Amino acid sequence: MNNGFKKFLDNFEGYCCVVFLMAMSAIIILQVFFRFVVKGSLPWSEEASRYLLVWTAFIGGAYGVRRGAHIGIEAFALLLPKKAQKVLTLFINIVSLFVCVLVCKYGFEIVSTQLASGQLSPAMRIPMGYVYSAIPIGMIFFIIRYIQEIISEIKSFKNHGKEAAE
Repeated sequence: MNNGFKKFLDNFEGYCCVVFLMAMSAIIILQVFFRFVVKGSLPWSEEASRYLLVWTAFIGGAYGVRRGAHIGIEAFALLLPKKAQKVLTLFINIVSLFVCVLVCKYGFEIVSTQLASGQLSPAMRIPMGYVYSAIPIGMIFFIIRYIQEIISEIKSFKNHGKEAAE
């Protein structure tokens, strides 16, 4: 696989977050300009920036998994031997994967319910199912990243076992 493409995939969620945050910032700046210079406001700007923030949170959370940036309680783990720390990390990643699968499943149900109801957002008039789709789509990214972490931990076990045998 091309090294540049691999780097892009490794950081895809980060790039998405940058685009979302840039768009959100531009919308807010535009709203401030309209409010204070034009003396009118954009009816859709607050809603759009709120929805972009929601999408950023769900996609960015998966990026946090990729970067190992999620909050963890290390005080207990650091008291354990190295091998037990690895087992604990693997266990936590498996439980996290399971939770993400459940949230994804129910997220798809929420999206389908919202799309079937035909509910539109108040200002932008977009289907609310599109807004709520941040949940299952974000969880898909979480699932991919947790699977990568689990595979990495399992490979680490195998490499650690080979080193101990030598």
